[in-house]
Amino acid sequence: MTTGPQPPSNGDHEATRPGVGRWVVTGCAGFIGSHLAQALLARGDDVVGIDVFTDYYPRELKEGNLQGLLSNPRFVFLEADLVDAPLASLIAGTDGVFHLAAQPGVRGSWGRTFSVYVRDNLLATQRVFEAASGSGVRVVFASSSSVYGNAPDYPTREDSELRPVSPYGVTKLTCEQLASAYAEGTGLDYIGMRYFTVYGPRQRPDMAAERIATALARGGRFEVYGNGEQSRDVTYVDDAVTATIAVMEAGRTGSLYNVGGGSETSLREMIELCQKISGRELDVHYGAAATGDVRRTAADCSAIRADVGWLPQTSLEDGLTSQLAWAASPSTPVI
Repeated sequence: MTTGPQPPSNGDHEATRPGVGRWVVTGCAGFIGSHLAQALLARGDDVVGIDVFTDYYPRELKEGNLQGLLSNPRFVFLEADLVDAPLASLIAGTDGVFHLAAQPGVRGSWGRTFSVYVRDNLLATQRVFEAASGSGVRVVFASSSSVYGNAPDYPTREDSELRPVSPYGVTKLTCEQLASAYAEGTGLDYIGMRYFTVYGPRQRPDMAAERIATALARGGRFEVYGNGEQSRDVTYVDDAVTATIAVMEAGRTGSLYNVGGGSETSLREMIELCQKISGRELDVHYGAAATGDVRRTAADCSAIRADVGWLPQTSLEDGLTSQLAWAASPSTPVI
């Protein structure tokens, strides 16, 4: 679904893009970014990866995410901060930018650390948009279901009221508005991806599915923020990557797409399913609800299905089985 003012069409922006090319992936050492870079390389594309290794979680985990990429001759890595990196020269001559770099997390976005979110989400994204519009290439960027807050309707459509309930969600919504401004003013060709709780191997260590998987594989207790009845539409990482590549190649410019896995589940239900898969009992403790956490998310993905034919392919049980196996693997980094 296309929302907001539309930039002028310059012909090929509305056409299906070539399947092989040269791409920039920001946040390539992160969870989704590393999987995306891996998928692009696997089909024969060239990738320029950029990451600054922020301290949101240990650098060692991000370096581990890069291991399978650095050995590929079609992958070029640059450790750089998007706020001052030479983006114009890096982006020029490429076929598009997958902008996934960001400061994540709802709970950490309150208080004094909000300045980090402003810098790493807004300022960094503004520089990407500036460079991409100057080079005439498409940007597909990571937004979030957090822009909806406690949505008034479920499943939630892209044209639903936007009322984020965390500073993190505010920065993601502002990035969407910034993209629209650049489209209006400079003709930026952009698409925003409103990801709904992406999970799978290499997930960030603060996320619920990864904390559950790690606790089941290696011991330790699992802390629940609240009563566990909060529910999420969870999306397996391979499905999220497939959606991201599909919209780069064939999505409508100026669109903001929901990307949900169609597997809305409560945290209690996820715990029970992980225990069933692993055959182990989880040591669960309940604490106070986290400020800014929404009660429920559920994505209406009819827009992305209509425009590029994307549908999630991975069941929740299959996805969690893969994540649990990864957490239990002896080769998985332990921090």
